[in-house]
Parts: sequence; structure tokens; C-alpha cells
Amino acid sequence: MSELTGAQILIESLKQEGVEYVFGLPGGAILPTFDALYDSGLKLILVRHEQGASHMADGFGRATGRPGVCMVTSGPAATNTVTGLATACMDSSPMVCITGQVATHAIGSDAFQEADVIGITQPVTKHNYLVRDIRQLARTVKEAFYIASTGRPGPVLIDFPVDVSRAKCEFEYPKEVNIRGYQPHKVAIPNGQQIDRAAEAIRASKRPCLYVGGGAIASGADKELFELVEKTGIPITTTVLGLGIFPETHPLSLRMLGMHGTVYANYAVQGSDLLISVGARFDDRVTGKIDKFAPHAKIMHIDIDPSSISKTVRVDYPIVGDVKHVLKELNKLAKDKREQIKEWTVQIEEWKKKHPLKYNNTTDQIRQEYVIQQIGELTNHQAVVTTGVGQHQMWTAQWYQFSSPRSMITSGGLGTMGFGFPAAIGAQIGRPGETVICIDGDGSFQMTMSELATASYYKIPVKVFIMDNAHHGMVRQWQELFYNRRFSGSQLGPSNPDFVKIGEACGVYSLQVSKKDDVVPAIEKALAHQGPVLVHCKVAQEDNVYPMVPAGSALDQVMDMA
Repeated sequence: MSELTGAQILIESLKQEGVEYVFGLPGGAILPTFDALYDSGLKLILVRHEQGASHMADGFGRATGRPGVCMVTSGPAATNTVTGLATACMDSSPMVCITGQVATHAIGSDAFQEADVIGITQPVTKHNYLVRDIRQLARTVKEAFYIASTGRPGPVLIDFPVDVSRAKCEFEYPKEVNIRGYQPHKVAIPNGQQIDRAAEAIRASKRPCLYVGGGAIASGADKELFELVEKTGIPITTTVLGLGIFPETHPLSLRMLGMHGTVYANYAVQGSDLLISVGARFDDRVTGKIDKFAPHAKIMHIDIDPSSISKTVRVDYPIVGDVKHVLKELNKLAKDKREQIKEWTVQIEEWKKKHPLKYNNTTDQIRQEYVIQQIGELTNHQAVVTTGVGQHQMWTAQWYQFSSPRSMITSGGLGTMGFGFPAAIGAQIGRPGETVICIDGDGSFQMTMSELATASYYKIPVKVFIMDNAHHGMVRQWQELFYNRRFSGSQLGPSNPDFVKIGEACGVYSLQVSKKDDVVPAIEKALAHQGPVLVHCKVAQEDNVYPMVPAGSALDQVMDMA
């Protein structure tokens, strides 16, 4: 068997894992690997900033369920990926990040472009590796992909010293992985007694409510969840990362809960006697004040990660297991509850009628809700949608009406501004031929807008809609409501660039929309164009996202539009 360099072994290992695309940017310590990449058959998406590479890999992972791969050099390039790694880690997104490193003998000497990448990234990765021995390289890559994509998914980092990339040894890719202390298959199958207890609790409940998160999407459990709802008649609400797991047009959908969730979803959770959490983690933006969360309910928590159960909220019915497996077992025991919970569902329908989602669409100003609603209708709610973070993100969650899993790609846990546009590029690479739309804010977009050049060069047909309200909108909203309108650092208007000119300078077809009547034609033009498109929407500058549960309040203490 012929010998290969470490760089060649790494590239061949990626091919063994079925990798087709690498998002990256070269530099000194990773140059041998980029040289091996040159004629490997793998396709490089050359980014303009390493943070963009990490978000693209993340977007690819969320859109496909397969780990996205990014590759950058050492030192500042590696540290530029940290925000992307933390974003993926918080939202359990599968991803493998490969960073160059100085030669092993120079590690710890403050060599040029050296950083302690292992120490820096340990808190924001599922696992990380420093490869000191070329003979361990193939096994490391195999393990990295296995760890990233099994159990609760997450990002894995491989720190790759340049001397190891130049060393040589024979290449043999491992056929299987066996990591002592990491056996996710052992917790995937739920305990039968716990399933029986759960089924009995569901049968006995009179005001049940399903609360579903991104873990259900990661598990691929949309069919099993739909079957459970259809069989039992139990109403269902989702987190922002759970959007799309269940069609929001369904009569039993309560849509999103939490700080900017529907009033009726929050009321249903607070009034329930059994809250069934499926692949969710009881984030503070969901629960509101913990000691007033679901005060009358027994809590059931289904999750593959044992450490998540009773971490934030005390759980009465813990079920450790893969969500898909658990729901399959529950469906075998599920009974129709419609008659038993009729009073409950009638109450929920009353809340829906009394507290619908609404916005002021009577003025000539363009409302972000209106733009998003029209995008939803013109794409038949079938596009893959990414967002930045802020008001536009919450309005997208409220008004797009998602109907399929892996269609809402957003930074939920870390709240990373700048995530949306590069994530859209990654999602489009992972889902070629599908419509991918980024709904972004003027503040979020400016953090990673250099990737316009990437989208243009590779002709990646993402459509980005910039909601320009001349502010960091969510910051401005909080300052208006809770800081006596002291708008410190939230105004962008005087310094915002001409986004159309920037788009055109990068070779991207760009439009500006400043009148309400032009919104639908602009969306139609964007969807019809074959390449990337930028649509600059001049929207109302002072507008607030409602409903809103103020921080520290109970879920049913909701501020809503008058």
C-alpha cells in the first residue's frame, strides 16, 4: 500500500465520509491540505471571512442533516470560526471544522499565527481533537463525523498541525467507530416502562399540550409526531427551532410559544395539566419565569441527551431516547382523546379567536410582517428560509407559516447576528434546485455581507431580503419599552450603506423597495431570477414585535397590540 501525506489522508478521509463541498479559506498552516484539495474532486467554496465558512457549514448541516465541513488556517482564522462553532453547538447542528495549526514542536511557543484552538473551542464544541500523530488521523476524522452526527448532533473541531499534514504513512480508513464512554446507540432505544408510564399519563390527562423543539427535526420524527397528533387530537406548539416539524396551517397547531410566541400557545402551556416536551430544552425565551412556568402541569420530557432532562425544569416523566423511536412506541399505545379533551380544545379555539396574530397594515409604510407574509404566499410556504437575529427573525417565525422540517434555519440559542446570509449559502449548496431565502435585518446583514462576493462568484441563487428599518430593531424596541426611549447605540439610519450599490458592485442582481405596492412585484422578480438576488426593503423604522412576554414575566403575562 502506497504512503500518503497527512494532507492527502485528510482529504481522502473526507471523501470516504461522502463530503462533496468544503467551505474555507487558505493560509500558511493549512496550505499542504489545500494543495491536496486542489485536484481531489472535492469542491471548494472560497469564503471572504472564516466566520462565513463556519456559518455556511452550519447552514448546510441544518438543511441536510449531514455534517457541513469548513476548513481554515491557524491562529486568527481559527478564532474567527469560534462564533460559528458556538452557534452550531447551542442549536445542536452537525458540523466538522478543520483548522490548521503550527508544527507540533512549536505548539506553546507563541509561534506565528498560533492560538490555543483546543482550549478556546472546548466550551463551544461537542468534541475537539489535536492530531499529533499522522497514524491517528484517519481514525480521528472517522470519529469526528460520527460524533457530529449521532446522539445530540453538534460541531466537532480537528486541529491539524502543519508538520503532521506533511508527514507520510499508509492510508487505511476505519470501517467502524468504537469510542469508550460515547455509546449513543445505547440511549437511543427508550425504556419500555417509561413509555408505559408516559402513555398512561397521556390517557389520564384532560388538558394536554405538546411542546416540540429542534431535537424532533434532528431525529427525523415529523411523520411520527404528525401521527401522534392525528391519533390523539392533542394540540401542539413548537419552539423557533422546531418550526416546520408540524404544518402551522393544521387546526391543532398553536404555532410558536415563548417570548414572541402566540398568546394562545402561551395560554395553552400555562393552562395544561400535562406538558409533553419533545426534543426541546426549556430555553429561558420559552419558559419565561421558571417558577411560574406551566404551574398546573405534570412535565414529560423526551430527549436523547440525558443531561438535558431536569436541567432547567423539574420533570415528572423522563424519557431518554431518540425522539423518533420514542414516538413510534407511544403511537402504538396512543388513543383518540378528542372527546375527553373537548372542553380544553374549545377553550383553545376561543383563545385563538380572541388573540390572533395581527399587525397594522393600514398605513403606506412597508411592514416587515407584510413582506414576510407575501414571501410565504408566493413560495407556497415551501422555501428554505434563513434569518439573522432580531425583529425580522421573530416576524419570520410568526408570519412565514412553515410547513416542512429543515425549512427554518436560524440561530436560536446563541442569537448570532450575521448568521442568516452565509447560512443561506450553505443551505443552498446542500439543497440545490430548491428555493432558499434569507430574511435579514440591516444590522445583521452588515456583519457578514462580504459573502455577497462568494454568492456572486459561485452563482449561488440565494435570495436575500434586507429589512432596513435603520435600527438595531430589537434593541430599539427594548429601549422604547424598558429604557425610557433612551436610544443608545441602536440607530443605524444615517450610516447605513446603499445596499443595492453594494450588491451590484459584487455582481448580484439588486432591487430596492420603498413602496408597499412594489413589494409583491419585487418578490416575483427575485424568485424568477436564476442567480443570487438582493432586495433592499425600506420598512417602517419604529415597529415592535408583538405578542411579547417581558423578561422575567410568566408566559401568560403577555404584552400585545392594542
